[in-house]
Amino acid sequence: MGLSVAAPLWGPLGLFLAIALHSALSVHRASAPAHRDYCVLGAGPAGLQMAYFLQQAGRDYTVFERAPGPGSFFTRYPRHRKLISINKRYTGKANAEFNLRHDWNSLLSHDPQLLFRHYSSAYFPDASDMVRYLGDFADRLGLQVRYNTTITHVALNKDRRAWNGHYFILTDQKGHTFQCSVLLVATGLSVPNQVDVPGSEYMDGYESVSVDPKDFVGQNVLILGRGNAAFETAENILGVTNFIHMLSRSRVRLSWATHYVGDLRAINNGLLDTYQLKSLDGLLESDLTDLAIVKDHKGKFHITLKAFVEEGNQDADAVTLPQDESDNFAMRVPYDRVIRCLGWNFDFSIFSKSLRLSSGGDFSKKYPLVRASYESKGSRGLFILGTASHSVDYRKSAGGFIHGFRYTARAVHRLLEQRHHGVAWPATEHPVTQLASAIIRRINEASGLYQMFSVLADVVLMKENATAFEYLEEFPMQMLAQLETITGRKARHGLFVVNMEYGRNFSGPDKDVFYYDRSVGYTEDAWLSNFLHPVIYYYRHLPTEQEVRFRPADWPLPRPAAIHHVVEDFLTDWTAPVGHILPLRRFLENCLDMDLRSFYAESCFLFALTRQKLPPFCQQGYLRTQGLVATENLRQHGVESGLLQDYAAAGWHWQDSNQQPGHQGPGGYTPAPGPPGQPSDSNKEEL
Repeated sequence: MGLSVAAPLWGPLGLFLAIALHSALSVHRASAPAHRDYCVLGAGPAGLQMAYFLQQAGRDYTVFERAPGPGSFFTRYPRHRKLISINKRYTGKANAEFNLRHDWNSLLSHDPQLLFRHYSSAYFPDASDMVRYLGDFADRLGLQVRYNTTITHVALNKDRRAWNGHYFILTDQKGHTFQCSVLLVATGLSVPNQVDVPGSEYMDGYESVSVDPKDFVGQNVLILGRGNAAFETAENILGVTNFIHMLSRSRVRLSWATHYVGDLRAINNGLLDTYQLKSLDGLLESDLTDLAIVKDHKGKFHITLKAFVEEGNQDADAVTLPQDESDNFAMRVPYDRVIRCLGWNFDFSIFSKSLRLSSGGDFSKKYPLVRASYESKGSRGLFILGTASHSVDYRKSAGGFIHGFRYTARAVHRLLEQRHHGVAWPATEHPVTQLASAIIRRINEASGLYQMFSVLADVVLMKENATAFEYLEEFPMQMLAQLETITGRKARHGLFVVNMEYGRNFSGPDKDVFYYDRSVGYTEDAWLSNFLHPVIYYYRHLPTEQEVRFRPADWPLPRPAAIHHVVEDFLTDWTAPVGHILPLRRFLENCLDMDLRSFYAESCFLFALTRQKLPPFCQQGYLRTQGLVATENLRQHGVESGLLQDYAAAGWHWQDSNQQPGHQGPGGYTPAPGPPGQPSDSNKEEL
């Protein structure tokens, strides 16, 4: 009765509570962010490269891309469509790793069809070919990319259960949220660098200026900037303008002088010819922040000093111009166009201040603050990839470009595999007798070392008693002190670091890199080599963080116990037996205090008689009967010295070891008809 009476009273209320509870739970489920172990921002080259590594490892990941397809940057830039990353299709070599040294556009994958040489035959390809290539890379490999998704905000949510003590919460343009354990930012540099001066509103930006030369016919043009974007713009209109003046605070830097691929490339430097050959065009240096632009009644633009411009008055007819006081002022002519080509900055706007991506300094306005491991200094688990990670090697190596950051992305992935999944940094183990050959192979083939010189290096970890070694490829050099933590490998018995370097006094905008006798050809002068060449550092113990931090100026690593320069080679082919291999082997022998030569079995046999310590080759081969070549001379020598029994006297017949053996007895003998002699009890007795 109680239940039947209560039912009418509680039925509707219970139904109401149930509906309310269901609605609340539905709202909670709808607002709960979708979780991914790895979130990648941007489906450009760096984002797709990281996605490939994550997919190969079977990890849970998503790439977020605001555009409907990958490589959206290249749909618009460079404005004049010609890339300056070389596409060298022929090298005369079949080695795929070597060929990547001269392929600056391909990403790393297992698919040989996904090499850029299949997408363009041009040495400097068109940007549209890059868009097509990246689209195929994502599609053929089945990468998990969420297109048309603009991440508008990134924040932290502290949680003890998270891998790094917090999750990254991403919000897109529709208000959808995503929770990530690790955030990999590959958005590149997308914010045009502005200069805040009076009259800056009169400037045309590189991102929007016309690319049709007809729009500049018969005009006076001033370009602000001194990089490839500025010279690319000048090259496009050089033949139709009255003249082009290029203004920047720094002198022009030529890539062939600095050995930095981000400096002015020869393909864009036509303005240098017309300037030096006095054909009206010219280059000027000045601090842009000291200047101002004023417009006269004819619509022409004049350059003056900021100090001459009164607040709210930018009329050229009322403002003092420099030529009023100095009638030979270089920029006294009026200009029809002022074009801003000052490069790009990282977009910090979507990141919460709690992530501490920037310290506010001048350099960190362009790039996020990251460690040498490409992890943010402010937030553990946040990594910067691609062009935006270039602060690690800015103006030093190729980390801001595809042919560099494809390798730094792989290094970051290997770090994450060890940190979160217990997968040690890949390594191969070899006997110490193969040490020299392993190094020679890598310095002649490896593309990662070649392109990311002085940034990524191979590390050789010696085993106990130096009987064997582990070979690790492309480790971030400045993280050497944390090698054991990052790689999961032990460095207890000494290590070698294999790096590529230019000569310290050879690169720079003020250097004459074409001076006579600029190359070094003698092995004793290898340390004076100017061009890119291998340098091997030897440490008895792993350097400490303090030693790495306070290393000598211009040194990529702390002072080692020993160092060896492999002399530069015109062909970048370090295989000369006397000039390259012999000095390297002697260096390794001196460091390890052992003989690393290879020997014939006869030599090992004699060493066994005359030496207390045998070379490793003989220990690992001859004494394990893996190299003993039985010959009549050796047999006779052993018998005469009393080390071998004379089996011939016991009825055994000699059989040369080069012939196909039947039932072979000791030392190359076969038993004669009749009762066989007693073989020796061990190899030692047999010797």
